[in-house]
Amino acid sequence: MAVAGGYEVTLRRGAVVCRNSAGEELRSVPRTVRGDPVVTGLEQLAEWLEQHGRDCRADVERWMIRSLPIPTITLAEVWADEAWRAALTDLVVAGLNEDDSWDPDAVGFLRDVDGNGVGVVNRDGESVRLSADRVLIPHPVLLADLDDLRALAADLIVTQPVDQLFRETWQRPTSLDPAAMSVDDFAGGRFDELRDLLARAASLGYPVQGGYAFCRIFEGGENVAACSWVGSDHPENEAETGSLVFSDGTGTYRPLTAVGPVAWSEGMRMAAALYAGRVLETSEEQQ
Repeated sequence: MAVAGGYEVTLRRGAVVCRNSAGEELRSVPRTVRGDPVVTGLEQLAEWLEQHGRDCRADVERWMIRSLPIPTITLAEVWADEAWRAALTDLVVAGLNEDDSWDPDAVGFLRDVDGNGVGVVNRDGESVRLSADRVLIPHPVLLADLDDLRALAADLIVTQPVDQLFRETWQRPTSLDPAAMSVDDFAGGRFDELRDLLARAASLGYPVQGGYAFCRIFEGGENVAACSWVGSDHPENEAETGSLVFSDGTGTYRPLTAVGPVAWSEGMRMAAALYAGRVLETSEEQQ
């Protein structure tokens, strides 16, 4: 696009690039044209595209965490958008049956979507098409032979923009006390000020309400919230991470034995990430 002074500008990989009237590309945009409306418009477009990419990745992660069925026609429609395509490519997907069940062994790395179905690379490294009307992006804790899929991803040099295969997962212990209502594995992480703990929760994408950082999961047809205590005192007061609890859509806490695998894994992932930002004592640092 032409701007003042005989220069031309374009947007390349999120940055404004400029060349002079002789066609030579410059190392930076000259100061005399930085305020040109065309340059300003390109900069605003770059910001919008960056935010759009983040929004796409956040939506895809939400689909995975909430086990939301995705109509194949929807995937086909968004596939033309580079940001959506980048967020979805190489995620492990499964075709859904009419009763919302899926075969954990019949999964593949998403490579293409069109009117003929969903193109994937399966466990054998072969390109096949899923003819299902709906697909699922399974949470990694639900994937059979997760280690084998990780090894295949390494062989295929797969890079997932949305953390799926290499996401930290926790399996719920089988020997839980039926009366247990909370997990204290990551309690007692000390922070000099509550504001530091709140800032860490915000940076990790976990909202805080009523003293709890939380993440929402939709599992088994129910809404579940994993809630990790962070505190509700004055922001300048010292704070410690507390217990992890799980509640249903009505705010009623549920026993740990009634928590599903995805909610358990995501709750523990949140609590561990918050705890990791604690002030390390001398003995911990030496370890």
